[in-house]
Amino acid sequence: MKVRDIMAGNVICISHKATLKDAHELMQTRGVRHLPVISENDGTLVGVLTHKKMISAVISMINKYGTDALARKERGQLIEDLMETDFQKLTEDEPLKIVVEYFIDNKLGCLPVIDDENKVIGIVTSSDFVKLCAHLLNK
Repeated sequence: MKVRDIMAGNVICISHKATLKDAHELMQTRGVRHLPVISENDGTLVGVLTHKKMISAVISMINKYGTDALARKERGQLIEDLMETDFQKLTEDEPLKIVVEYFIDNKLGCLPVIDDENKVIGIVTSSDFVKLCAHLLNK
């Protein structure tokens, strides 16, 4: 099996110039926990923002400034300053046997799938592997 067999397409991405408020709202309204971050300049993948990182930043702001200032502080925090920039990327032809090792050895719960031009074409999450396991166990 390959990445293309389990990846989710139509990925919800966010601009590196977006704010934490934008990401917070996008994650809430779209029900996602991982946002590939793309460059406004050329649409290429430049980072990943996880729900865990977003929540950590929100809690830090609440502790430092209080809940009344949260919305204002979130609007002043750019995604490019929070996103993970050191992460593994996949191609759709990558064997799942190799990808599963990454999930076992690392704590990041998603891997963006890119094309030859570094554009996001999909995403693989740890949940995708759980679904695959459920499918295989039910055979």
